[in-house]
Parts: sequence; structure tokens; C-alpha cells
Amino acid sequence: MSLPDELGAAVRGYLAARPGASWSDLARDVGVAGLLVPEEHGGAGCGPAELAAVAEEMGRVLSPHPFLQTAVMAVTAAAACGAGDLLKALAAGDVTAAVALPGEAALRLEAGGRLSGVVPYAPAGELVLAYVDGQLVAAEPTRREPYRTMDESRPLARLTFEGAPARRLGDAGSAERVRDLGIAALAAEQVGGAQRCLEMAVEHARTRVQFGRPIGAFQAIKHKLADVLLLVESARSAARAAGADGVAAAVAGSYCTEAYLVAAGENIQVHGGIGITWEHPAHRYLKRATSDAQLFGPPEAHRARLAATVFGGP
Repeated sequence: MSLPDELGAAVRGYLAARPGASWSDLARDVGVAGLLVPEEHGGAGCGPAELAAVAEEMGRVLSPHPFLQTAVMAVTAAAACGAGDLLKALAAGDVTAAVALPGEAALRLEAGGRLSGVVPYAPAGELVLAYVDGQLVAAEPTRREPYRTMDESRPLARLTFEGAPARRLGDAGSAERVRDLGIAALAAEQVGGAQRCLEMAVEHARTRVQFGRPIGAFQAIKHKLADVLLLVESARSAARAAGADGVAAAVAGSYCTEAYLVAAGENIQVHGGIGITWEHPAHRYLKRATSDAQLFGPPEAHRARLAATVFGGP
């Protein structure tokens, strides 16, 4: 078994044994908060393969933990600037953070290095790393206004900064890489969610009896499950390659998003009437799949990026 597989198995076992574990528990017991943090700053110094393995397990259980924004995006941004003290705090689970990418917020730096403006939609994080005026700065928002979202397992809030003290970490050169790794981590989460949808559908097809037979014996159900299996395995390949570069990230962003939406939808179809109950686990995965489809832009946006990069189109 490879290191990524071993790491994924360890995370799966821990999350199953301690479903209510806090982020600091995960940081202390498993080390997921410092997965991408260099060893000299208290982390594991792992790479994209290990990132994909852990993210897949997080997505498989619809984890509410801030892995994507803190352990992936914030760590990548801080590491690019050599912010050692911040990296140590992130690796230890002492602080959570979110990243405001260029174009996602209306922010400005004022005299005295103070930050003002609004981040319309931000995932949970005590600290905000914002790309503004060509710089990466760290600041704490003056006010947070939580949204009531469809997917309550990944809360979002409107953040307001009113002359908040901001610490300059570096220039904005790392923004594209931060976004690409965020897309890669999300793609792996989507694979984990899609895999769980497939498992739920297969289990129900084996146990639900109609006309004297399990519904999995009917050809229409077999075809649905076979098609979802193909989508999940193809998405996993795309997600595991996504950390390579921007093109691979865009491929994964497009393919994995649509694969998760299909898997979540087919899971509900196989479950029939109970699957459309809003509180049923099948619907929880549909909510996550739907919200994930907008997090870094819809599949069409990723394909537009591919067109511009690969074909030189508009």
C-alpha cells in the first residue's frame, strides 16, 4: 500500500471512530492540518498525492472541517510567502484561515496598512488571507454575517473589514497556484462524495426488494450503477492528476463536478421515494454536490479556462 493510500485509510478510520472530532483534534491526532506544511515549520511536507487521498476521505463523510480553506489554500499561500510563524500555527490547528482570491472581494489597503471592504462569500476561518492591491495580507474581519446555505456542512459568511489591522505577508504571485490547489482538493472531495453515493446506491439495490427480487437484479438499475462506477473511477483519475498544473486542475474542476452531480442524482433515483426526503443522507450529498459546483465556478468556467489555455481561444 502506498503512502497516500495508507494516509487515506488512517483518516477514514479516525473519522469513523471519532465523527465529532474537532479541527484541533484532527491536527493533533492525524496531522491533516499540517499535511502541506514544510517539515521545518512543524508539518508533514506532503504533496498533491497525499492531499488528494485526505481530501477524498473528507468529502466521503461530508466533513464540516476547514480542510480545504485552511490546510490547503491558506497553507499554500503562507508557504509561498515564507510566513513561518503562521505556518506553525496552521499546522498545529491553533488557527483556521480562509483565502480571498483576486476578483472575489472588494478590498482596499488604507493608510497605516489597514484593510477595508467586503468579502461577499467566504468559508469559515478565524483569519483571512486576502490578495489585495498586488499583495497578500492577513487580517481578522470586523464583522461576520453568516448565510443560511443549502449545504450547511460548509458554512459561508459575508466578511466586512473596517480599517482592520493587516499584516503584509508577500506579493500576490502565489494566487493562481493557491486557486489551482483549491480546485484540486475540491475535486478529490467530490470524488469521495461520489464514491459514497455509489456505495449507498449499491447497498440499497441489494436490499430493496420489488416483485420478489432485489432491485439490483433489474437491468435498468444495473446500468445506472455501472455508469456511475465509470464516472467515479474516471473522476478519481482526474482528481489525482489535478495538482500537476492549471490545465489538470481545470480538467478536474469540470469533470469531477459533473460526476458528483450525476452520482448524487442517480443515488436519489435508486432510492426512489425515500431518496427525495430532504433529511435523507442521499439528499445531503446532493446539497454538497450542488454547492461544490459553484465554489470555484461551474464546470463551464473551467472549460472556458481550458479553451483559452489549450486552444488559445477567448
